[in-house]
Amino acid sequence: MKSARQTAFEILNKINRSGSYSNLTIDSMLSGSDLKEVDASLVSALVYGVLERTVTLDHCLSRHLKQPVRKLKPQVLTALRMGAYQLLFMDKIPPSAAVNESVTLVRANGCAFAARLTNAVLRAVSREGLVLPDESDPDQYLSVKYSFPLWLVRLWRGCYGEDNAEGIMAACTGRPPLTVRVNTQRTTAPQLKQRLKEEGVEAAPAPCENALNLGKCGSVEKLVSFQKGLFHVQDAASQLCAAALDPQPGDTVLDLCSAPGGKAFTAAQLMHDEGRIICCDIHSHRLALIKEGANRLGLRSIDVALNDACTISRQLPMAQRVLCDVPCSGLGIIRRKPEIRFKDPGEIDKLPKTQYNILNNSANYVMQGGRLVYSTCALNPAENEAVAQRFLQEHDDFVAVEPAVGGEDSYRSAHTLTLMPHRNQTDGFFIAVFERRGKR
Repeated sequence: MKSARQTAFEILNKINRSGSYSNLTIDSMLSGSDLKEVDASLVSALVYGVLERTVTLDHCLSRHLKQPVRKLKPQVLTALRMGAYQLLFMDKIPPSAAVNESVTLVRANGCAFAARLTNAVLRAVSREGLVLPDESDPDQYLSVKYSFPLWLVRLWRGCYGEDNAEGIMAACTGRPPLTVRVNTQRTTAPQLKQRLKEEGVEAAPAPCENALNLGKCGSVEKLVSFQKGLFHVQDAASQLCAAALDPQPGDTVLDLCSAPGGKAFTAAQLMHDEGRIICCDIHSHRLALIKEGANRLGLRSIDVALNDACTISRQLPMAQRVLCDVPCSGLGIIRRKPEIRFKDPGEIDKLPKTQYNILNNSANYVMQGGRLVYSTCALNPAENEAVAQRFLQEHDDFVAVEPAVGGEDSYRSAHTLTLMPHRNQTDGFFIAVFERRGKR
């Protein structure tokens, strides 16, 4: 049987090699393992911890290396990062265990030549502890302190100000809450909270109506309340996005980039499941997941359609409500997928063109008096405000509407809303609301 550290080592190497998402890779590896719950928890802690703290770890390691960390063999670098993370951020693991287990990893994975190096460097890290750069260079200091690449530190400081930038970075450390949306077609928040308590799960109110944050519950899919369709997993930011759409009973709603369907499920409940919601996606297997979720929740208003949002379809109807939740950089969900911080900024710069194209196409389906919502889970004005402003400049038949969600602490600019984890206790999220001139 593989040890917890060996499993974490393999997951980290796979993520670094293929760019796969941490949550999916962890779930895949652990589902096929026979690790005990305590060992599985260690795997998750090591993987998420190393990914969250990579910049910090590399800074501390580099102080005791004669070569840049990037020139190390990938397996050796992974073992060093794992060891340094245990030494610097995991109080319950003895330093000797952190060092010795890391040496064992390099020996067991074809890198015995680096055993002495691993031992020496980690012992030096243990002696010296966490050392941060001088604060005279704020960008470098914040980059190492919160483990973010310099380009992202500079982006957030420049766009949102120093306090917000540091708040966002601080809020991206540690595991975020598991937030669920109460299926108001079948239960209420107090009833669900009591039901979860009977299943051994504590639930607390989340920053959104009919939303709960769950305590430790293991695999949520195993809960009877989940199987009976009493809730679906969805961050409060996405729930607020569905609320900003303001769907009414009897409406036709288009969700043009729908998978996995959470916003459509919430919209259906806001409509009392009266009307029609067409969930679109370019991949048929993702549409199957939406249908499966709707069936579990007992939502009859949900339909699915295979559709490419980058083109205009004659098969889709006009609608009173259109949701355009576009593919984005994901810079607002780094606390859930810490590896996103290492995306290529050059690739991110290409996104607004596609995002605008989808938004532009989406406008064709909006009835007079209807509402169009543009959203991303990005904290990046180029993907957010810039796209929304361009849309208004080129569509004089639409007007901006202040999103009536988010509360007083929300960051607002030019009739748009940006949710931030440190201000709203949600994922980072952007919402712009437009209405087509004319009667509904």
